[in-house]
Amino acid sequence: MKKELILPLLAMCLTLTICSATTKKVYDEDINPVEQIDQAIVKAKSEGKFVVCQVGGNWCPWCLKFADFITKDTTISNVINENFVYIHVNYNPRKSGGAEKEALAKTMLARLNNPARFGFPVFVVLDDEGRVIHIQDSSFLEEGQGYNQEKVLRFFKNWTPKAVKGNLIRKSGFASRN
Repeated sequence: MKKELILPLLAMCLTLTICSATTKKVYDEDINPVEQIDQAIVKAKSEGKFVVCQVGGNWCPWCLKFADFITKDTTISNVINENFVYIHVNYNPRKSGGAEKEALAKTMLARLNNPARFGFPVFVVLDDEGRVIHIQDSSFLEEGQGYNQEKVLRFFKNWTPKAVKGNLIRKSGFASRN
């Protein structure tokens, strides 16, 4: 009877090992997240774009699922590429990285107006000056065991530079009246 259990257990362990070895990592755990954000702002300003920070980590299955979702959906990826500098900002909630990494994580979260309160992934939109203009709770973009294309597109389209700056012009009374 024990032999009957060993073979399936070995097969399961092998499968888990292969799956974990092939999981794509989208968050660079070795870079300074504050510097990463600052560099993205400089690039966004030079390209007339905003920055979207996807805050999370390789430890977060929903973070990896979202990264895969937007990569495979060309409609969404085109909207992102045309309007945003998109970065994956690593956050490790565990204190295993030492005091320096923990302090850096706190600085990064404070820089982004403490978005961790929404869970992960969380999306922070920065304007071309680096100001936080929106924090998006990812749960509102979900559907079933994945993400909803319509909701995700609506989120991105509502926070493009054109949408935000056009709205500011209309509110200030400078919009042309036809």
